Amino acid sequence: MFTLDQRLQQDTVLLGDFPLCRLLLMNDANYPWFILVPRRDEVSELFQLDAQEQQQLWRESTELAEVLKDTFKADKMNVATLGNVVSQLHMHVIVRRKDDPAWPAPVWGKHPAKPYSDEQVAALRDKLRMALDDDFQFAGESA
Repeated sequence: MFTLDQRLQQDTVLLGDFPLCRLLLMNDANYPWFILVPRRDEVSELFQLDAQEQQQLWRESTELAEVLKDTFKADKMNVATLGNVVSQLHMHVIVRRKDDPAWPAPVWGKHPAKPYSDEQVAALRDKLRMALDDDFQFAGESA
């Protein structure tokens, strides 16, 4: 049974699910920062997914990065799996702009997190609703 790491639960807002991955929004309005988590138990490395799941993760991360680049007018997309603090396999997909608070440095630990308001999260969901395809299911909505 899939269980999301407690640290990811406390630091993010649940947006919904792709066929393989749960999509989370890092609760830091300094950057449009998203996290994909494959809904698989006890997986900490990409190579622990089978070949089909690896391809699905690549499709979902690519689709998300393309949508975010266009939606948020990114100068650069940062896509990475690290896992030094949270070992559960997760992929960061971060919109970077030359005017963001950390540019050009990494976002980690650069500035204190600025939590989203409920209104900001709702507006962000609306933007994504218009851009994501039918493979994505928003949390709290039935298919």
